[in-house]
Amino acid sequence: MTTPPTTIVDLLLRAAERQPSSGLRYCTGGSGAGHRDQSHVELLAGARRLLTGLRAHGLRPQDKIVLLLEDPAEFLTAFWAAQLGGFVPCPMAPQRGDRSRWAAQLEHVDALLDRPLVVTDAALAAELPPVEGLVVTTTDTLGRTADGHDGEPAGEPHRAAPEDVAVLVLTSGSTGNSKAVELSHVNLLASMAGKNGYHRLTATDTSLNWVSFDHVAALLECHLLPLSVGCRQVHASAQVVLGEPLEFLRLVSEHRVTMTFTPNFLLGLLNTAAERMPAADRERLDLSGLRHIVSGGEAVVCATGRTFLERYAPYGLDPAVLWPAFGMTETCAGSIYSLGFPQADEGREFANLGTPVEGLRIRVVDAEDRALPEGEVGELQLNGPMITRGYHNNEEATREAFTADGWFRSGDLGRIDEGRLSLVGRSKDSVIVNGVNYFSHELETVLEQLDGVSPAYVAAFPTRAADGDTEQLVVAFHCPLPAEDEAGRYRTLAAIRSTTVLTWGFRPALILPLPMDAFPKTSLGKIQRALMRKRLESGAYAQELRVVEELTTRRLGGYTAPEDGTERIVTEIYAELFDTEPDRISATASFFDLGGTSLDILRLRGKVAERLGLADLPIITVLTAPTVRTLASRLTQLRGLGETEYDPIVPMQVSGDKTPLFCVHPGVGEVLVFVNLAQYFVGDRPFYALRARGFNEGEKPFRTFEEMVDTYVTAVRARQPHGPYALAGYSFGAAVAFEMAKVLEGQGERVDFVGSFNLPPHIKYRMDELDFIETAVNLAFFMALIDKKQSLELPGQLRGLPREEQLARLLALAPPARIAELDLDQPKFAAWAELADRLTDLGQSYRPSGSVRSMTVLYADPLRGTKEDWLANELRRWDDFTEEANRYVEVPGEHYTLMGPQHVAAFQAILRKELDRAMGEGK
Repeated sequence: MTTPPTTIVDLLLRAAERQPSSGLRYCTGGSGAGHRDQSHVELLAGARRLLTGLRAHGLRPQDKIVLLLEDPAEFLTAFWAAQLGGFVPCPMAPQRGDRSRWAAQLEHVDALLDRPLVVTDAALAAELPPVEGLVVTTTDTLGRTADGHDGEPAGEPHRAAPEDVAVLVLTSGSTGNSKAVELSHVNLLASMAGKNGYHRLTATDTSLNWVSFDHVAALLECHLLPLSVGCRQVHASAQVVLGEPLEFLRLVSEHRVTMTFTPNFLLGLLNTAAERMPAADRERLDLSGLRHIVSGGEAVVCATGRTFLERYAPYGLDPAVLWPAFGMTETCAGSIYSLGFPQADEGREFANLGTPVEGLRIRVVDAEDRALPEGEVGELQLNGPMITRGYHNNEEATREAFTADGWFRSGDLGRIDEGRLSLVGRSKDSVIVNGVNYFSHELETVLEQLDGVSPAYVAAFPTRAADGDTEQLVVAFHCPLPAEDEAGRYRTLAAIRSTTVLTWGFRPALILPLPMDAFPKTSLGKIQRALMRKRLESGAYAQELRVVEELTTRRLGGYTAPEDGTERIVTEIYAELFDTEPDRISATASFFDLGGTSLDILRLRGKVAERLGLADLPIITVLTAPTVRTLASRLTQLRGLGETEYDPIVPMQVSGDKTPLFCVHPGVGEVLVFVNLAQYFVGDRPFYALRARGFNEGEKPFRTFEEMVDTYVTAVRARQPHGPYALAGYSFGAAVAFEMAKVLEGQGERVDFVGSFNLPPHIKYRMDELDFIETAVNLAFFMALIDKKQSLELPGQLRGLPREEQLARLLALAPPARIAELDLDQPKFAAWAELADRLTDLGQSYRPSGSVRSMTVLYADPLRGTKEDWLANELRRWDDFTEEANRYVEVPGEHYTLMGPQHVAAFQAILRKELDRAMGEGK
């Protein structure tokens, strides 16, 4: 009968005895660069030799050793030498980019661990910042000491007690405040048993690790776990993999790896790398042996994970290979695993984390540590034999980390559904604005998709003014665009601001472009937001903030003072809306250039009513007259009951030197849907929307489709007399854009871009389905007055009622805040529905004919049926009406949501890329 291990030293001794020919493979140069094998027997012998040098230093059991070693072979040899001697190793990573921080960290750890011995190599020893009293030795010195120690063997290993501390692992933290987590032999052995209940590793498996050993997953998930079953381990350099992400997969393929670990960010880098994979990799890469990839350390973004699985499926990657996982240093790394990705995460942004290993219990609690029922959000707490007993030399932190009944407080906010854990954020990685938590990784995931933002170099963190009553948001990012590309850099600032508003509902207080080396990261690549906040509040980024302010002033055209009382009032209103001083708002400044979005229009209307007594400011007035000066002039007209002449062109944003884009309204006739999209074109190309006739008092709707097209062409040529032109239309508007392009090409003009946003050429069959109530319900759904389920059910429920009652019941279902935001009441909604119904009538008579040069069709999920059928059987019919090949480009979302807050950032990037390609204006 096999005696169970009592300390982790038993794991190495048994591996050397039972799998003497297996062991570790070091590939520090990457794939194809050769490797060095070390058997379990050789690892044990090397550790015994180094133990002699450590004992010669006078160390006694439970003395602390800091291991500052980057080479995996040197680290593991020193780690096991410490274990054999009963010493307590503490892995540590160098902080080369910031010597003052490195010195502070060394000072802190030196005091925290009671003057430990620091073991490093000769090269790193030469780089160490001076720290008074620090005791340092090198592996070379320890080896020479062993060689000159009268030939005496290292002696028998120390027999530690199972409860003894086996390793100390430093938590990430800003300078000088890292905690040292105590992990005992009992903790580690319980964790190994629990992990392998999921992993099912055997001596025939091969693991791969590329993460540095100061991260707990590298030491436990990728070393102790494989060692506990005697399987082969492959260890690579973090620098090699991060320098060329494809090295990760090359190593998997070359060494027939069956298990490995990586955080989500590397999956994202691999998704990008797939597009530039060399031909040699395409021919040789074989991922069929890989059984599972544990992904932890940060949230697994479902879209990233799915893309990774799809892009590498042709190379044999198992579709179920990715295991989202949860673990902390305090839980001995991975302790909760999900084996159901991606099927178990349909419709989710972040993957759930699955169920706990055997022996671990989890619960979600309220502020009083009372367990909450499944489905409710609270703090995640854990209990079990793999949980640390606390922090070394830090009784206060230990006390705060545990509840009165002994559960560990994770600091994560989570929810349990049918036993499966989902996290909704980390309490310390959040911004709390007006009492509401916003979790940094959610926004960062969205922002790093933007042009002008380097992936993995964006951080959302809070700051608080000395007199502030709530936290404010700071977004720091690295912009790869050159400094001389002011238009591009300013466009990135605007895109970050707009995306933040759409994602969280408020704008950042500061947007901060920084160089890459200004982002402090852990060895796993996680940005240390707390440290960045500390640097900001100490004035470290003052120069960068001045650069942003000067750039913004230049791009807004400098300062022009208001000329009259109305202009001064509008200036004051804008200053209130955008949290600045009135004397910093130019009379030529645009509401949208300053950061206003559709979410701010309601606030603007309220302030205009309060300050100027105009209680019914039409939204279209803000769209067509967004600057202080033009809005003040229009307000003066409105107060005098003056009328304005119909102009279909609504200038959404007018900056940029590229060819303007003209976008035609959807079937509802209004252009509000384009407000958020237009913000991403700041400094790039002017963005004009075409609005239907009939919204304003006295305006008559178009009588024919041809009249609408001719009116719009005339308006476009008034703005841009000659081509090349760029036209697009959303839904119904795509047919209008197509007809406009035909007219312009018939007039001898070039139309280089004709875009359809999810509309086929034949629309009559859809128009014939729409009676008045169907049109009104679709309008209500389009404007977010009702949900999708209601949009499907209401036509049948309301069709037999009088029209007035139909509209009354429809509006009664709408949220009051949304009604107010859109400036709606029943008469206005009725007029809008009548106009939309009239446009539907025009569509019923429409038959496509003739041709244009080519079309670009951006397609999303259709109103019904599958996307594949929609593309093949409907959208591709545009091929019958063009002379050259068309482009069909998939965009995320559904028909009514493709430009909504969730998808607009992705949509604009695709649209702008297609425009640049078609117009020959890309960089």
